[in-house]
Amino acid sequence: MTETMTIDGAIDCDIHPGVPEIKALLPYMNDFWHESFIARGLDGFDMMSYPLGSPITCRPDWRVKGERPGSSLSGMQRHALDAFGISLAICNPLTGGQVAVSESMGAAICSAVNDWIVEHWLNKDRRLRASIVIPPQAPLLAIEEIERIAGDERFVQILMPAACEMMLGRSYYWPIYEVAAKYDLPIGLHAGSMYRYAPTSTGWPSHYLHDYVANSQLFEDQLLSLISNGVFNRYPHLRFVLIESGVTWLPGFIWRAIKTWRGVRAEVPWLKRSPAEIIRENVRLTVQPIDAPRDSNVFDRIIEMIDSDNMLLFASDFPHWQFDGDAVLPAGLSPALLQRIRVDNPLETYPRLKETLA
Repeated sequence: MTETMTIDGAIDCDIHPGVPEIKALLPYMNDFWHESFIARGLDGFDMMSYPLGSPITCRPDWRVKGERPGSSLSGMQRHALDAFGISLAICNPLTGGQVAVSESMGAAICSAVNDWIVEHWLNKDRRLRASIVIPPQAPLLAIEEIERIAGDERFVQILMPAACEMMLGRSYYWPIYEVAAKYDLPIGLHAGSMYRYAPTSTGWPSHYLHDYVANSQLFEDQLLSLISNGVFNRYPHLRFVLIESGVTWLPGFIWRAIKTWRGVRAEVPWLKRSPAEIIRENVRLTVQPIDAPRDSNVFDRIIEMIDSDNMLLFASDFPHWQFDGDAVLPAGLSPALLQRIRVDNPLETYPRLKETLA
C-alpha cells in the first residue's frame, strides 16, 4: 500500500453522497410530482451514477453491506473526514435530475436532492458544505432553484454536468452565469454527460473505457467554448471548477489555445486577454483522479508548465477509489504547494468557505 500523504486540515472539494432512489426523495416533492412518480411506477427508480459492482465505485473496505457506496453518513465520516483529517468537504450529489429530458421533472428531482442533502448531511455534520444541484436543461428553472437555495451559506457552488445540451459558452446558459456571479458562486462542471450527443467528435464509443478517457476532450471543448464566446468578458470574476477532469491535458491545451488565438484573434475581437491568462484567473481543477504517474517530479513539472500553483484543488472523490491505498496526493510535494492545494486554493476559490470559517 502506498504511503499516505499528509492531508490533515485539507478542504475536500469533491465528495459524493449516495443519492437515494426516487422513493426517498418523494417527501421533498410537491403533491403533483409525489403522485406522478408513483402513478408512473417510477418511485423505485434508481439514480445511481456509477455501476454498483465497478471496483472504482467504492474501495472494498469502504463498502457497507446492503448500502450503495457513499450513502452512509457515518461511513463517510469514518472513512473520509476522520481518516484523512478533512476540515471541510463539499458534497457533490450526482443525480439523474440533471440529465432528464423533461425539464420540469428534472427540476423537481434537483430541488428534492438539494433539500435531502440539507436534512440528511449538512444538518448532521458541521464540516459539510454542498453544491446547488440545478437542471441545466432548463436555465430559467435552474435560476429559480439557485435563488431558492442561495440563502443557505452552506451551499458554496453550482453543480452542472460537463456535457449538456449544447456548448456551455452559448448565451443560452448565460442567465445561469448571471445569477452565479450575483451570489459569487463558482460553477462546478463535473465529469459526465447528458448524452444528447456522442461524447466523441466521431461518434459513440463501444466501451466504457473509451467513454471515460474521452472526458478530457470534453473538458477541453467546453473550456474553449467558454473562453471564445466571451463568458469571462461578461462575467470577469466568475470561476469554473473542473471536477474529475484530470490535469495532464491542461499544459498542451493552454499552449495550443494561445498559439491559435494569436493566429485567428480577429475572429474573436472581444477576446482581449490571452486564453492562458483567463484560464489561470478563472478556472480551477480538482486533483482527483490524478491522471499522471505517482511521481512528484511529474506533478511539479505540470505546475511549471501551466505557470500557476493556484489552480489545483484537493479532492478525495470519496467514495470512488482511483488512487493507491490512502495516497490521495502524490508523495514528495513541497510543503508550500501542498498548503496551496489542501487549503489556500479552495479558500480562494469558494468565497463562502471563508465566510463560514470566520
